Parts: sequence; C-alpha cells; structure tokens
Amino acid sequence: MDMFSLLDMSGRALTAQRQRAEVVTANMANAETTRTPEGGPYVRKHVVFQTDNPAMFGAALHSAIERNVRGVHVAAVVPDTTPAVKRFDPGHPDADAQGYVSFPAINPVEEMVDLMSAVRSYQLNASAVQATKTMIQQSLEILK
Repeated sequence: MDMFSLLDMSGRALTAQRQRAEVVTANMANAETTRTPEGGPYVRKHVVFQTDNPAMFGAALHSAIERNVRGVHVAAVVPDTTPAVKRFDPGHPDADAQGYVSFPAINPVEEMVDLMSAVRSYQLNASAVQATKTMIQQSLEILK
C-alpha cells in the first residue's frame, strides 16, 4: 500500500469519526428534549459505519495488499428503537392526561463513552496522518 493511500484512508476515517462525534453531541444536547417538530421526545441516533470495500476479511486483506482498500464511511444515521422514558411530572407542559412526560431514552454515561471513543479514534487517525507525512518527507530527503 502506498503512502498516499494511507493518507486517503486516514482522511476518510477522520471524517467518519467527526460525524460520529457530531451525532453523539446532538444526542447529549437533546437528552431532556420532550417536544420536537416531528412530535414527541427527541429520539437518540446511532451512526452506522461501512467499509468502502465491502468484501470478506480474506478478500479485504488481499485487496489491501493489492492497494485497493479505500477506508470507511458513515453508511447511515439511524434512530434508536428504545422507547421513551416516562416520568411523573403533572406540572410539565408536555405531560399526558395521567401526568407522565416522555423523555428521550438517552444515558449520559453511554453518550460520554461514545464521545470519548470517537475523539480517541479521531486522534489516532490524526497521528497516523502525521506519521505518514513524516515518512513521505523522509523519503523525499533520501531521494535528494
């Protein structure tokens, strides 16, 4: 695999992890949103990644050797199917006839772990880009 392909793969991974971090932060920001334009509470979203070379592992390994691996991208952002959490609050403007309010099924701890994972993955890919740039610069120095 040539170094420019490595830069391309890391760049695609950086973009995917940035999108993941944006979705997680939107989830965290809307953890208490009980009314959306669509109606009902905010629905948590998940990011689904997909490789740009959807092959089996053996074929992917072979294509990596052949320099055909392209990286990863966000295939979809899908809503969570977990039902809303009901809390008794009869004074809330969004309370139903029984006094219960539907809140998003968002666990702040889980969202923080997802965010830390996305940030760490982003940092690792940024380090890979920097290492690849250094290798390219050193190769050019050798060729002088």
